[in-house]
Amino acid sequence: MSTALVAVVEDHPVPTLPVVVPAQADDDAQMVRLWLARSSSPNTRRNYEREARRFLTQVGRPLASVRIGDLQEYLKGLTGSSATVGLAASALKSLFTFAQEVGFLRFNVGAAVKVPPIKNTLAERIMLESDALVMIRQEPVLRNRVLLTVLYGGGLRISEVCGLRWRDLAEREGSIGQATVFGKGGKTRVVLLSAATWAVLTALRGDSEPAVADAPVFRSRKVASRTGGALDQSAVHRVVKATAARAGLSIDVSAHWLRHAHARHALDRSAPIHLVQATLGHASVATTGRYLHTRPSESSARFLGV
Repeated sequence: MSTALVAVVEDHPVPTLPVVVPAQADDDAQMVRLWLARSSSPNTRRNYEREARRFLTQVGRPLASVRIGDLQEYLKGLTGSSATVGLAASALKSLFTFAQEVGFLRFNVGAAVKVPPIKNTLAERIMLESDALVMIRQEPVLRNRVLLTVLYGGGLRISEVCGLRWRDLAEREGSIGQATVFGKGGKTRVVLLSAATWAVLTALRGDSEPAVADAPVFRSRKVASRTGGALDQSAVHRVVKATAARAGLSIDVSAHWLRHAHARHALDRSAPIHLVQATLGHASVATTGRYLHTRPSESSARFLGV
């Protein structure tokens, strides 16, 4: 390039056109919907939607007008457990972060808010092995008894049990079986099932395997079902609550307690922690490691005289 041309370019720089980012949402309601759609977990979407609606109703401002003080005062005024406050803080931080990332907000007020520490109450939700077995054995209905067996014996989440189809199950050598599970975060894993669990699943299926390969394993008794004939999560919760009450257990017992019990009891029986992690579908072994601390086998208290 000639010296004269360089001088012309330097004296008359080409103007830079501003980058126009199209609006990602027309209003707060649409932004909340876009934010919720990011999550593949129905439970997360439901909980986050509830927290966002509660916050926006109470603060009485559009998202763009919310100040840091509004968010801090709202969280400070919440009552309930540390887990309740922690969930609200996490949800709102996520909402404001997403809204800024897509250009809906210029400033993220949630960045200045810290999620409060949450008390680990996992130990309170670990039932005895004998209680889990009593729940299963005292259930008179075959479908429900098999449901409880798979929740406990396979360590499955309630959503995973509801989504099971007969095509997801396969027999393996040694009279055991396996289940292909579509789990949390859209991840698929294969879970081996014990001979005892496979035996009750076979009894539930009966002789109709070819005809029901695409049918849900745990069918609803309703003629019509929004889940294609499968039990929904609320129905599974009712089964678990009724069975726990029949066994004389705590009213707090839920389907997830059986998953917790699977992890703790497997570790008690010397199952390798990485194997338990893989079976339960935990993203991190640190999550599985929490179960090791729910029932310590030793304590310095035993060395004292009181």
